Amino acid sequence: MSQGTTQARNNPPTPPPIRPSGFGSKHRGPVVKPKNFKLTLRRIWQYFGKERKMLSFIFLFILIDAALMLLAPFLIGKAIDAMGLQNGEVDFDFLKVMMIILIASYLGDAILTFLQGWLMAGVSQRIVKSLREALFKKLQRLPVSFFDARAHGELMSRLSNDVDNVSSTISQSTTQLMSGIVVLTGSLVMMLLLSPLLTLASMITVPLVFLLTRTIAKRTSILFKNQQNELGKLNGHIEETISGIEIVKAFNHEEKVVEEFDVVNTRLRQVGLKAQIWSGFLMPIMNVINNLGFTIVAVTGGIMAVKGLITVGAIASFITYSRQFVRPLNDLANIFNTLQSGVAGAERVFEIIDEEEEPDDTPHAIALENPKGHVVFENVCFGYRPDVLILKNVSFEAKIGSSTALVGPTGAGKTTIVNLLTRFYDVTSGRILLDGRDIREYTRDSLRRCFGFVLQDTYLFSGTISENIRYGKPDSTDEEVENAAKKANADTFIKRLPLQYETNLSENGGNLSQGQKQLLAIARVILAKPSLLILDEATSSIDTRTEVHIQSALLTLMEKRTSFIIAHRLNTIRDADTIMVIDNRQIVEQGNHEQLMNQQGRYYQMFFNQTKNVESALD
Repeated sequence: MSQGTTQARNNPPTPPPIRPSGFGSKHRGPVVKPKNFKLTLRRIWQYFGKERKMLSFIFLFILIDAALMLLAPFLIGKAIDAMGLQNGEVDFDFLKVMMIILIASYLGDAILTFLQGWLMAGVSQRIVKSLREALFKKLQRLPVSFFDARAHGELMSRLSNDVDNVSSTISQSTTQLMSGIVVLTGSLVMMLLLSPLLTLASMITVPLVFLLTRTIAKRTSILFKNQQNELGKLNGHIEETISGIEIVKAFNHEEKVVEEFDVVNTRLRQVGLKAQIWSGFLMPIMNVINNLGFTIVAVTGGIMAVKGLITVGAIASFITYSRQFVRPLNDLANIFNTLQSGVAGAERVFEIIDEEEEPDDTPHAIALENPKGHVVFENVCFGYRPDVLILKNVSFEAKIGSSTALVGPTGAGKTTIVNLLTRFYDVTSGRILLDGRDIREYTRDSLRRCFGFVLQDTYLFSGTISENIRYGKPDSTDEEVENAAKKANADTFIKRLPLQYETNLSENGGNLSQGQKQLLAIARVILAKPSLLILDEATSSIDTRTEVHIQSALLTLMEKRTSFIIAHRLNTIRDADTIMVIDNRQIVEQGNHEQLMNQQGRYYQMFFNQTKNVESALD
């Protein structure tokens, strides 16, 4: 396409959004229900595929680390028995050996734990990078109508907050999960080797742990999902307010937007508080259950020691193993809370990834090469919803190099006509021909590349003026950029800037006037050299003096190009070859300015009313 068309339309998602009124409309649609917990976990695991080799190294370190952790309690038990608690003799040589091995095992544990964390940090960041790339690439493939149905800040929240949640979950939970399973299994084996009876006694509390975890997890799962949704709404409100800060201040709505912010922020606080309180219940209650288990083990072990069934050192080892057995249960319970938040974020990310993309080109679609610009609409009908038609049996012809103006009341279907022409939507019935061939027979990429857009709300990207003009043709030379700016009458004001073409622009050209931004947009299209032009209210928000420069630039741009002009100010389209009046879903009048004025119909009335209003304003 010749110009970045961030405000264009594409095929609507299901269910279709409310029909937007123009290129810049924003409507919020319903939030898609999240996927289930297990499915989301499986999908996250798929992103681990490229990291299997590194995960194998991490798991190897975990196995060695777990062996050292399981060795330590055994050594402690042997050291206690070597103190001669039963016969009063202390084996100092054996104690020294045990202490050296114990210190070495603890140092090894520390080193291996560091290596696990270091390697896992790299794994998690690479996985999240892939997830973020997949999401951003998906956004580029979605129809623009998808963005019109959702708050932009809410989408940004999914790219930032939700992906960060997934990152935290992966980095914090993966190694703990693998380590916890290994240590839990190993501890259970050692406990059974030391004393099956004590093992049975320590298992009494395990059902309580699972029951507690399951009960709290059900509640926190819902709360964390709600928390992520409310966070997305809050970001959407912030983005919308900051983007429209001039309007907010112009209408003195500062207090109102603060109140609205407080409402959304309060909802986020309430649901976040509930989520944290419920997840916070888990560890204190787990500690109570664990202490109960230790009490049972201590009492049972003491009775067995008195009867000579077990040594004091073995009891000490068993208690340490039982703590190691319970600690992974605590970690797993804690991980589950982190997992709830991470899965809630992942679900929101996968909702976008699962959205229906713009349909592929037909298998027999051909590339549009050297377009001439002959456009024909044949009995075109279209509705953004199947049951409500916006256009009905629209037929007209635009000859090569001609200019066609579309006028009519707001919502009549003017923008819809150009949306259909560029295949941001496909017709419901009828067909549109370009150079004698149905546009559905061309590839979308080649079709849209032959169009240039100059819209009412020009969008400029952060970067230099040169980069913004070059957006229409990235491989153009500096000389071509300057020539395009001169033809657009933009070179004069650019040369007055401190750094001229290398002047950096703020977001959306906030340091330029509306007229200057419009001239840069025209220069961008001139550089791209499209075969067809769409001008959507290109001078509606420009002062009269600037409009002279822009009209001159537009005449240069329109020369020998088929052009479609959407306008409300009728004096700007008097020289158009064809003027079509759109109303009530149809073309009600068609002809040039003189013909329509002579008919004294709808166009005549519109022109007369505008002229009268202007004269009244001058009086």
